[in-house]
Amino acid sequence: MRVQDNHLIRRRFERIARNVPTFKHLPEELVSKIADVLEEAHYNNGEYIIRQGARGDTFYIIAKGKVKVTRRHSKTGDEQLIRCLQKGEFFGERALQGEDVRTASIVAADPTGVECLVIDRESYLQLISDLDELKRVYEDDEEKAVADQEFMKLKLSDLSIVATLGVGGFGRVELVQVNNDNSRTFALKILKKHHIVETRQQEHIMNEKKIMSESRSDFIVRLYRTFKDRKYLYMLLEVCLGGELWTVLRDKGSFDDATTRFYTGCVIEAFAYLHNKGIVYRDLKPENLLLDSQGYVKLVDFGFAKKVGLGRKTWTFCGTPEYVAPEIILNKGHDISADFWSLGILMFELLTGSPPFSGQDPMKTYNIILKGIDAIDFSRKISKNAQNLIKKLCRETPSDRLGFGRGGIREIQKHKWFEGFNWDGLKKRTLKPPITPQVKSATDTSNFDDYPDEEDDPPPDDVTGWDRDF
Repeated sequence: MRVQDNHLIRRRFERIARNVPTFKHLPEELVSKIADVLEEAHYNNGEYIIRQGARGDTFYIIAKGKVKVTRRHSKTGDEQLIRCLQKGEFFGERALQGEDVRTASIVAADPTGVECLVIDRESYLQLISDLDELKRVYEDDEEKAVADQEFMKLKLSDLSIVATLGVGGFGRVELVQVNNDNSRTFALKILKKHHIVETRQQEHIMNEKKIMSESRSDFIVRLYRTFKDRKYLYMLLEVCLGGELWTVLRDKGSFDDATTRFYTGCVIEAFAYLHNKGIVYRDLKPENLLLDSQGYVKLVDFGFAKKVGLGRKTWTFCGTPEYVAPEIILNKGHDISADFWSLGILMFELLTGSPPFSGQDPMKTYNIILKGIDAIDFSRKISKNAQNLIKKLCRETPSDRLGFGRGGIREIQKHKWFEGFNWDGLKKRTLKPPITPQVKSATDTSNFDDYPDEEDDPPPDDVTGWDRDF
């Protein structure tokens, strides 16, 4: 039950903001903005405020009383008490920071009832999602913390190269193992510092490091830690030994509806996670989708990703020509809707083997893009429902694109083309992938092309210090 008394709510929040460390140092103007969008909610003793597994769209600050945090045991199914929270403490932020689904249950645990000040997802993302105090590590997250601790102790000298997974102008990606342990391997992305400075990519690289190191999604490649020396930057990444989706597409020519649906679904889950954090990805293409050994797809290469925040735009011209949205070409400013455009392009390429907009050079490609999706002849391989979804994703006006409306990315998930698709199974990774790569061991690189050993002279040193925080 909700009671609305704006004056009382404002006073209660201002009192909390003065006394609670999380909100103590907020500027007065921000406290005022948050107070304007807060609502009050009352819960009786024993009432569930949040249920584990439900989708979450609300952030809660306890104004009176206390609550219990419980979690179901993965094997027995019994509810276990994790901790208690009281006045001034908050909960519900995890589902708004990208996890989407509630990871625990919250139960009112006060004989006189519990009162909370609540804020919706949109206001939360606009006003307080960047507060460092909200990025807390819980005691029950110790497993993750211990894993991260293990990587913090690693030295570059602990890594030995097994094989090369990819090469580019930036440098190379090597398959590496730690202290000659054959049982598990990682990908080491090696970037030439001199090349980054020459191409003025410093800001992009720092964005990539920050975004990837903070991301925790099953549909995004993990960045475990970084190293640097005078010549190179190093990123130690989760390895996906199934290879690039582009290689599989090249070998098969095109995918059927069901296969395309699975891979598009994986990308939608990655985008849902990023967009919830106000991050636009801007470089979707089959080359940036890697198959893990199970056959699930993960997003990699965050060189063009940027945190723009909710309702804000950015003007950097970047991306792969065939996937660039018209507003980027016209320099009108763009936001997360540029990712929905590229999702439509990806669907078209997976279903036919080539993207819809393609010219002999980038300028010709951009001119074809500006003519719009309705000028494209759709192959018979593309079903009516798939064609309808592609056209809704590739609308010329960014705000008209499916996924950008009030219902958010769920508008795409509810489209007819996805009818009957098991989103829950995809999220929990119980859904059987359409293609299971052959991966014999942790050092099996057979799903990647062969690359020659590096023959170039080492790049010059760079000691300018731009990478101090890398």
